[in-house]
Amino acid sequence: MTIDLTVSDEVRALAPGFTHVAVEAFGLVNGPSTDATSHLLDEAARRLAERLEGRAPHEDPHMAAWRATYTAFGAKPSRTRNSAEALAKRALAEGGLPRINTLVDVYNAISVAHLIPVGGEDLDHIKGGMRLVRATGTEDFVTMAGGERTVEHPDAGEVVWCDDEGVTCRRWNWRQGPRTRLTEESVNAIFLLEGMGPDSGAEAAGDELAELIEKFSPGARLTVHAPERASERPE
Repeated sequence: MTIDLTVSDEVRALAPGFTHVAVEAFGLVNGPSTDATSHLLDEAARRLAERLEGRAPHEDPHMAAWRATYTAFGAKPSRTRNSAEALAKRALAEGGLPRINTLVDVYNAISVAHLIPVGGEDLDHIKGGMRLVRATGTEDFVTMAGGERTVEHPDAGEVVWCDDEGVTCRRWNWRQGPRTRLTEESVNAIFLLEGMGPDSGAEAAGDELAELIEKFSPGARLTVHAPERASERPE
């Protein structure tokens, strides 16, 4: 893997069933949302509804596992939902899913269709490696509030993704900071698909995501890194 991607021992102990697939992509061509990505999002919502069969997203076993993990590190899962559950609720609501840009639409569609948290980070804005850790509470999380740049700090013990510059995503995958988001200018990225438990479907979701990236960004160079469970990582 071009970028170091590590999970701390503290996170492994908290969630031994955690697994992730990483898709590295170079030479991407991004752009505004299109009719094709809009159709992809609508189709993802249809697939989600078929999967749930009338249940609420949080009643899905995979989302229930994520809720239990959020509770374990002190978050309130009904207030700060994991990214997949939050997107699923929007997909089933009247307004549907937001249209952001081509690459974000693509990975949001995969998240909804497979009900799995998926995020995309601009590799050119990552400083050093990416680490999944339990926060001390002193780390900086730079975000925007009311149109102004502001610095927040995670709660002590909160699970966060961070790099050498600070927190890139709070409460595991709840809220991404603007510094590393994929924009229409992004050309190199890493996509993370995060599963909880052996039946998360992360591998199938990763394969479909790679196919869609190749379709919507022809010529991009992709590497899919196989799923790795926290409990299987060497000490």
